[in-house]
Amino acid sequence: MVDRPRDLPRDLATRMAQRSRPADGFLRETFVLPRPAARAKAKEFLEAWPKAAYMSSVESWRELPGDTIEFTMRRLPSAD
Repeated sequence: MVDRPRDLPRDLATRMAQRSRPADGFLRETFVLPRPAARAKAKEFLEAWPKAAYMSSVESWRELPGDTIEFTMRRLPSAD
């Protein structure tokens, strides 16, 4: 029998969340960055994929220890 490292609760939660994602057509990207870099990345994302054309937005975010932000950006794959 091979010993496997135990999954962390966060790993389990991430896998469960990915399974329950709706098939709504949006593309999602998740980032984990220090607060200033997170702000810059969100701004860069919204400039690259304008909300008016791609319905881009910050879907979710949370603060992690050490002033780090985990956030998920979403957008449509193409503008019509």
